[in-house]
Amino acid sequence: MGTFRDYFSLTKPGIVLGNLVSVAGGFLLGSRGQVSGTTFVATLLGMALVIGGGCVLNNCIDRDIDALMQRTCNRPLVKKRVTLSEALILAVLLASNGFLLLVLFTSPLVSLITLAGFLVYVGLYSLGLKRTQHGTWVGSLSGAVPPLAGYCAASQQIDLAGLILFAMYALWQFPHAYAIAVLHLQDYARASIPVLPVVRGVALVRRHMPAYVATFTASGLLLFITHNTGWGYLAVLLGMGFAWMRSAWNSRYGKDDRRWAKTSFIYSVVMIMALSIMMSVNNASLHVPHFHIN
Repeated sequence: MGTFRDYFSLTKPGIVLGNLVSVAGGFLLGSRGQVSGTTFVATLLGMALVIGGGCVLNNCIDRDIDALMQRTCNRPLVKKRVTLSEALILAVLLASNGFLLLVLFTSPLVSLITLAGFLVYVGLYSLGLKRTQHGTWVGSLSGAVPPLAGYCAASQQIDLAGLILFAMYALWQFPHAYAIAVLHLQDYARASIPVLPVVRGVALVRRHMPAYVATFTASGLLLFITHNTGWGYLAVLLGMGFAWMRSAWNSRYGKDDRRWAKTSFIYSVVMIMALSIMMSVNNASLHVPHFHIN
């Protein structure tokens, strides 16, 4: 039997934490300044458990390719510190309790959206399409579900702002995922995962990166244009978007691929975190969200 650290690592806590920031951003954007503390906490906890359960299942499915990749070859399932049956039990416990929280404290809409994202991530992405050239496209859809679920938990509906939010986070996945793929290019090639940099070359990705960043930034601009965010959000979006695009443009023909990928990865993480925070505190309500317990 593995240690607590082994089981905890199977949930990919970094991914869970990053997604919770987007869930919180979506929730506070949808709340328009009036936040139910109970629903907010239940949404965060429920989504954390569901995402963690999905990540454990991803570890179960990917244990063969994880053994081939340098950055994942020491994971608990690969080294057999945790058995497959133990990991599956953990995944079921996490996901089922997460869905139970969402069912009890949010709405059927949130539960259905989260279930759809879970099935896309585990069923379409992890079980099959991750190992095809369509993996990034499918992964972008599941990756955009958490902020949408958070938004709908607060607003109780899917409206234009929710759709913009979903599109924005889906488009962010491309420059983020391609930066990771270039950083770990040899691993992906060794495991025969046909991500774009492996199939078409790093040079193509570097030439296209400014367009990916520009498209993502333009989608984020729509939240301001539709009066869902304020001037502070706009300033952060345009300032960081311009800095990232300038960096991508100036370095698209450089020689050091790993340095370029690391820079793009840092820009992607910092920008999405900053925008998630800004849409939380500088949204249509134009004041700091007011929490209440119901």
